[in-house]
Amino acid sequence: MKKQNFYVATANLLNFANPARTYYENAPEYDQASYQRKLKGLSQLLAQTHADILAVQEVWDSDALEALAVSLGFEKQQVIIPQASNRPNDPITHGLGAQGTPAVGLISRFGCLSTNSLIDIKPQAVIDIPDLGLYRQFNRPPLLVRYDVHGQPITVLTAHLKSKRAYHLRDDNGQLLEDIDDPNIRVRAKLRSLCMRAAEAASIRMVLIEHMKHTREPVILLGDMNDVTDSVTTQLMAETGEVNYDKGMRDVALFDAARIQTRYGWMKDVAYTHIHQGVPEVIDQLFVSEEFLADSKYALAEVERVDYFNDHLKWDYEDRVTDHGIVRAKINLL
Repeated sequence: MKKQNFYVATANLLNFANPARTYYENAPEYDQASYQRKLKGLSQLLAQTHADILAVQEVWDSDALEALAVSLGFEKQQVIIPQASNRPNDPITHGLGAQGTPAVGLISRFGCLSTNSLIDIKPQAVIDIPDLGLYRQFNRPPLLVRYDVHGQPITVLTAHLKSKRAYHLRDDNGQLLEDIDDPNIRVRAKLRSLCMRAAEAASIRMVLIEHMKHTREPVILLGDMNDVTDSVTTQLMAETGEVNYDKGMRDVALFDAARIQTRYGWMKDVAYTHIHQGVPEVIDQLFVSEEFLADSKYALAEVERVDYFNDHLKWDYEDRVTDHGIVRAKINLL
């Protein structure tokens, strides 16, 4: 019997918004021509992935994402992005799309069994951010969707964690309240960002434990984690290393798909998804649960290979439709 396979990918779309709408006050709106260039460029990049499940970040409008989905051969109703809805009667956005910060979304050819936006940080993960107070809600709510993949239910969570960029204090009008040239202030501002990212990572971890502990249903975590695979915050979500000391941790650990791929090795030296201050790094992650480990007695699938689409990061900045590479995994159901 032939094995069934599917492709899953993640892509940061770099402020993808409808034309003639303001998303950041200091950013130019897309006119019709620039919007069409962005849509066409993203479509050309993403078409190469042949993704059956596509996680996206930095989207401001569901209309724009639906147009991209259609260009890739999906149907509009296969787009899920509740925090950026353009439907006039939407109770969250009132049709205005994302406000203040962009949203994450999922597109899939597979049937959706359930969907949930994670708004609140888990109480056990709430942190008192320096000078800001308790961090109780996600800045960009992660999206949790359960799909029927060729008859196998799979839970997919996509996230876009707080960046490492310094978080400076501002007033209600957006004016700075502190000296950004003071090196000690910069340290404190970066500490705020780290605390936010840590709280988000810990909360995601707690949600995923609920879905993995003592279950045999596969889980995929993917998105823009804004730090490298072995960073403290990324491993806070995955806890891969704990398996080295306690094999029982396999039940609730997550594994970097690139490191467990059955064809591992042939792409590892060219893996990067972002260039930060001139240094290439992998900050767009794709993790899977124990059910994807080929050597597990509970294996229901295997990661055959992981690919990085990043040639466009070598182009001049003004020619790029996104400043992130795309990560894609080919997964075979057993």
